[in-house]
Amino acid sequence: MTTLTPVLTANWDQPNSFTLEGYGDYSAAKKALGMDPDAVIQAVKDSGLRGRGGAGFPTGMKWGFIPQGDGKPHYLVVNADESEPGTCKDIPLMMANPHALVEGVIIASYAIRANHAFIYVRGEVLHVIRRLQAAVAEAYAKGYLGKDLFGSGFDLELVVHSGAGAYICGEETALLDSLEGHRGQPRLKPPFPAVAGLYASPTVVNNVESIASVPSIIANGADWFAGMGTEKSKGFGIFSLSGHVTRPGQYEAPLGITLRELLDMSGGIREGHRLKFWTPGGSSTPIFTDEHLDVPLDFESVGAKGSMLGTRALQIFDETTCVVRAVLRWTEFYAHESCGKCTPCREGTYWLKQVLKRLEKGQGTEEDLTTITDIADNILGRSFCALGDGATSPIHSSVKLFRDEYLKHFEIGGCPFDHAPSRLWGTK
Repeated sequence: MTTLTPVLTANWDQPNSFTLEGYGDYSAAKKALGMDPDAVIQAVKDSGLRGRGGAGFPTGMKWGFIPQGDGKPHYLVVNADESEPGTCKDIPLMMANPHALVEGVIIASYAIRANHAFIYVRGEVLHVIRRLQAAVAEAYAKGYLGKDLFGSGFDLELVVHSGAGAYICGEETALLDSLEGHRGQPRLKPPFPAVAGLYASPTVVNNVESIASVPSIIANGADWFAGMGTEKSKGFGIFSLSGHVTRPGQYEAPLGITLRELLDMSGGIREGHRLKFWTPGGSSTPIFTDEHLDVPLDFESVGAKGSMLGTRALQIFDETTCVVRAVLRWTEFYAHESCGKCTPCREGTYWLKQVLKRLEKGQGTEEDLTTITDIADNILGRSFCALGDGATSPIHSSVKLFRDEYLKHFEIGGCPFDHAPSRLWGTK
């Protein structure tokens, strides 16, 4: 039985967890700044830390891509634009433990030789922005940010930047355009941010959880971190359980834990119901069913079963939920959030939404199933960024796993589900 490994979440239940007093004295940053920057990068490489924002790219390797001695300023940008349906780990992390992120920013900036860092946060989460700003102010007041950190000669300025609330700005190059004051739209790659990122200079863009995990690696050693998780997916991560589960919330555990184990910890599916389908990594990942309860939640195992670990956003749905309606809601989100830069995503998500509306009302035909999969095929791999690809995931997987449910809508001329029982409040 896998057990929880509270590291980032260890002090969340303390009333002063978000303060410097409740967090500590940045001992990991002090240790890191006494090391050679390349040794810090190597430690992160040795730990096996992979990006916690969805793609799972090795963090230390990304840092190592930054060219040195190029005469250009280097930048660290933290992607805190968490906005995918079901994904809810970075926001509570910044709310309850912002100093872990700030300390991680110091270490990462030192490693890549960056003297300016930015935390790009969604504008809607004003309470989190204020909490981060307060943490940064505390760090400046203590001398942990600014000039000559810990007597090392290293200078660092950290800016908390509020975004305007666009899902596309979770894509790293769209985020950089937004940070520069432009409309947030993805850039053509190459060049990649490591070569020409923010202000056309070498830039590392990392997720909140990725950077916040770095202090514990420096403090406890790469072997400590690598000793958790699986062979290729090392360490711990925050698993976000939401939906029809008894105790939804954040569960920090080693990668490789299964949904069955997480459900045991969270009290299981709400009383009197059974699991129907779930997302292993947010709405942009192909859905799973109860047949996948024992799939290890690591990058390789989930990928081998046809989905993606993504952000470990486990949305749980019981038998009261209409799959068609759930997929329609997700598709409406992607159609709304498409930036419009590329035709496949701009037009494709619009038409997926129109056809799904008709299907959910029972007004379509079986040919419409071929239509939506054809549209999804013409988006997948052809859109400018991963938003379009993500929008196709629930389409393909739901038609494959729940084709009969789609057909049932045609047979009876409407949705066979009463939507009221699927609500979390007011009814069972």
